[in-house]
Amino acid sequence: MNPESARSGHRLPSLVRSALLSVTVLLSVPAQASSSTLPGVTLAQATSPATPATPRRTTPTSDLTSAEEKTLAALFTKVRPASLRIEQCPPTNCTEPNGIGSAVLISADGLALTAYHVIAKARALSAQTVDRKRYAVTVVGFDEQRDLALVKVNVPSGTPFLKLTATAPRVGDIQLAVGNGNGAFLRSKTGRLTALDADAGRADFPPGTLELDAPLIPGDSGGPIVNAKGELAGIVSYIRLAGSPRNPIYRSYAVPVTTTNALVAELRTGVKRDAPQIGVGLDSAFLPAFTLDAEGFKLLSDALKLGDTPGAFFTNVTAGSPAALAGLKPLRLNADQERASGDIVTEVNGKRVLNFSDFQFAVRSYKVGDTVTLTVLRDGKTLKLPLTLKGSTQINN
Repeated sequence: MNPESARSGHRLPSLVRSALLSVTVLLSVPAQASSSTLPGVTLAQATSPATPATPRRTTPTSDLTSAEEKTLAALFTKVRPASLRIEQCPPTNCTEPNGIGSAVLISADGLALTAYHVIAKARALSAQTVDRKRYAVTVVGFDEQRDLALVKVNVPSGTPFLKLTATAPRVGDIQLAVGNGNGAFLRSKTGRLTALDADAGRADFPPGTLELDAPLIPGDSGGPIVNAKGELAGIVSYIRLAGSPRNPIYRSYAVPVTTTNALVAELRTGVKRDAPQIGVGLDSAFLPAFTLDAEGFKLLSDALKLGDTPGAFFTNVTAGSPAALAGLKPLRLNADQERASGDIVTEVNGKRVLNFSDFQFAVRSYKVGDTVTLTVLRDGKTLKLPLTLKGSTQINN
């Protein structure tokens, strides 16, 4: 259930492709996928300059001991009945779901937490319990920026649920995750917390997450992170891949939740908080250009003829979106793989942007309904284009 589907209409020179050293991936999975897929990137909202993922309060951790592994294995038998498989399909017709994610029940009346991107834009949702029975799901509330959603599942009375922890997590704590990675059914993954208050460095991923070394994969998104007491401490959101293709380094991230979490209380009241968007996207083929600096832009421009001024380009514009209404033009390449047309955005309300990531962060510093002015280079001319931001659910992606 990626929030945006990957597109593959472009090819990049090998020089540009090799620039991709790390990627963050939301942990939902399309149905019947056999390996993780990279979602296309969509311009939405932001609150700070683009930076690499920066976990705070981190210390070296050790492998799990045999006693800790036994503790988590025993815990899994108690946690699994409260965990859910979330599918994008009606409960009465779910032979081919559009996507698969995870969730966890947190109350006796069927309230469950999951990652927002698991349920985003779903036409229908159903949940499977440990006995593989399916139940209808309705969305109660969500916060797109925090990647957290509260849903109601029509499970029978007496279905187990987990209590939220009242204790702040600590680096080194052992953790159990339960999810549906790559379409598996409510499997366990174990590890330790390796950092607190981590940041993905992407405007469309949640800030302030828990980092852990459990080997999570797409499909585990929305599942529980449980502490040694069997209490819910977090909801799985994304993974980060770094290093080289031959020696990848995996880190998993979860949105923290506690009994005093103000966001969970808001979601119970029915809050539905969109991230603002303008309706442009960047094909996954161009992910190497996502965070290019000025020097990297020059190298890319030498290949694609983008011009001399670094800025943000995009490869698709959603019909009817603020970007479309403002007349923004996506990048189009000719037969020689050089730019035939396409805007370069250099400023948002006077704030300089060098790449698509900067563009995301600049836009997400505003709210739905705000009007911003983009400085755009087009055919050798500088344009000032005002547009009004819409919520993501208002834009048909």
